Order: sequence, then structure tokens, then C-alpha cells
Amino acid sequence: QVQLVESGGGLVQAGGSLRLSCAASGRTFSSYAVGWFRQAPGKEREFVGAITYNGGSTYYTDSVKGRFTISRDNAKNTVYLQMNSLKPEDTAVYYCAAGQFIGTMRSDYDYWGQGTQVTVSS
Repeated sequence: QVQLVESGGGLVQAGGSLRLSCAASGRTFSSYAVGWFRQAPGKEREFVGAITYNGGSTYYTDSVKGRFTISRDNAKNTVYLQMNSLKPEDTAVYYCAAGQFIGTMRSDYDYWGQGTQVTVSS
């Protein structure tokens, strides 16, 4: 069992930066891939990016490539989402999720956090 808690969301102006954290409980967290998803009001939850269990590979949706970076510190059971050059269209609730295999679909992940709100003002 893995429990995930996101933090670091908030209100930022366009062009600004935020770093989200996803803190996990559970001894086996280092064996899980972690994905980040986001959901804007009235829209489906969408894939943002993901990182393999050892941090060796990362993947991003096209709209955030070059602006967002995912990293992890397995010693701290934490995964990070560094978001730079934020745009108003990045406004959403951001969720982290853990799964045995990396993927871009919600069904690829078994455990989810409660989400953290990111609001980007223009």
C-alpha cells in the first residue's frame, strides 16, 4: 500500500514557477513509477508527465515539454514537479499517482494523492 500527499500548489503569475512535491509512505515506493496528472474545471484529468522507479527516464506531454521537470529522491520518498514559465492554461488541480509500470493513462496507476491546486493568473 502506498499513500501519496501532494503539496506546493498555489497562486502564481504567468511566467512564474512552482515546485510541487509528492510525498509517499510505504517502504516500496522506490519500486513504483510516478505520474503527474492535472484536471482543469470542466475537463478530463490529463497526463502531464511521469518518471520511472529509479528516475532514469522521464516523459512529458507536449504542452509542458521544456517547461516542466520531474525528479525524485527515493531516500526521501518524494517526487517533484518543477514547473517553470507557467501559463494560465496550466491552471488545474495537480495529482501524483504511483504504479508498477510507467504510463500515460490513469488506469496505469494504482495509488493517487488528493491533489493540489495550481492557479496561474494572467
